Amino acid sequence: MSLAPDEYAPETVYLNTASHGIAPARAFTALRDVQDRWLQGRGSPMVHEHLVPEIRAAFARLLVGAQPDDIAISNTASALIGQVAAALPAGAEVLVAEGEFSSVTMPFLFRGDLVVRTVPLESLATEVRPETALVAVSVVQSSDGRITDTALLRTVTRANDAKLLLDATQAAGWVPLRFADADYWVCASFKWLIGTRSVAFFAAAPEAIEGMLPVGPGWYAAEDRWAELYNPVALPTTTRRFDQTPDFLGVVVALAGLELLDELTVEKINTHNLTLADRFRTAVIDLGYQPLQQSSAIVTVPGAGDAAPRLEQAQILTSARAGGLRFSFHLYNTESDVDRALTALADNR
Repeated sequence: MSLAPDEYAPETVYLNTASHGIAPARAFTALRDVQDRWLQGRGSPMVHEHLVPEIRAAFARLLVGAQPDDIAISNTASALIGQVAAALPAGAEVLVAEGEFSSVTMPFLFRGDLVVRTVPLESLATEVRPETALVAVSVVQSSDGRITDTALLRTVTRANDAKLLLDATQAAGWVPLRFADADYWVCASFKWLIGTRSVAFFAAAPEAIEGMLPVGPGWYAAEDRWAELYNPVALPTTTRRFDQTPDFLGVVVALAGLELLDELTVEKINTHNLTLADRFRTAVIDLGYQPLQQSSAIVTVPGAGDAAPRLEQAQILTSARAGGLRFSFHLYNTESDVDRALTALADNR
């Protein structure tokens, strides 16, 4: 049974949250209400700006120890990482993991004047050195579900006076996260947060952003945005200075998803997801495949990437990544989903 049967009735076996999550029914109800009133000329999406403080607070609750003022809202994780990249001095060393998702590495690689050093994920902590200015890595790797030891990395970066940026896009919503474990956090909402592509978050404490200025701030980043529409005066001293104008339709949907996660709790979702994924992983090994042994909600089956179209024909939605077939298990999945996926994989053998 799924964790939220009243919110979901998928017609497929949807095991592709690592690509895009499914928003809950309440999100579509709220979205239709906004669209209907917009169509009727009774208001526009802009009238829902009052939801932005709520969504800041909702994301802060997922990042234990964060406060709403520590959260900026934007549209994409890569643009937020770009804010951190822009603040680095020329020649600074940035340490990244081999096989890291490109949205994490590209803002640093293509700035053109940084030293970007790539090492295996497993060696990341041991490769931090005094000349390292920043380590940037995903909490959970997109391609295969490997999980970063964030506590160890935090200890090592502090010891070397380096900053740490964590991308929680593949983790927030099912992995318990602590704000103190990084200097900078970025997270898109459209995967495990069951939100939309148009909403992303940046989290940082005041000391981490000291001296940092946003690249291309717009009206929404002003200290008093409505009073400064035509006469901008100041940027906030908090992380809110990195705000970009929200997609208010996206905020409506993403907030509904965060509210559901809050109700269910990350701890309960974590147990549910890992139980399904571990069951699947064990059975996949019995079929003769060799997935990574690390417990994760993402299970990639090496060498099975070409089976994705055949599974889709059987109404089993996955994604091919780096030659493997990636399965991801979230709150709307069930034991029946695991069994159907295993049967389809067995038939593929």
